[in-house]
Amino acid sequence: MTEQTKEYHILLIEDDLGDAGLVKIALRRGHYDTVLHHVKNGTEALAFLRRIGADYTQAPRPDLILLDLNLPGRSGHEILEDLKSDRGLRGIPVVVLSTSGAERDVVKAYSLGANSFVSKPMDVEEFTRAIHAVQDYWFRLVSLPKAP
Repeated sequence: MTEQTKEYHILLIEDDLGDAGLVKIALRRGHYDTVLHHVKNGTEALAFLRRIGADYTQAPRPDLILLDLNLPGRSGHEILEDLKSDRGLRGIPVVVLSTSGAERDVVKAYSLGANSFVSKPMDVEEFTRAIHAVQDYWFRLVSLPKAP
């Protein structure tokens, strides 16, 4: 049974299929009705968000973006900069979900407009708890902006 009646759309930008699978499992075990949309790089992410290309013409506006920093091609920091400089996308909360806990990565992510920074726990149960905490914060505690 879900705590909310709203269906939440989450865009996961993650190239590691193992980590993407863990996010999917954690969301399935959560208390929210979520639809996970997964892309593997910045090009796919921006196509999804801007509804460019046949695969993404019907893409929903996500309620939350989970962004890995270590991506092929453009880095997560570069993608974050693109998202937060786009008037139509900057209102979507972005949670950086990264294996990095380096202070320089945290500082840079927040300076580019990240709404949260979560270091990926190595333990599966801790990882699941972290995803549930992110959901609780963004879907229960705070008010999310409406699409422009």
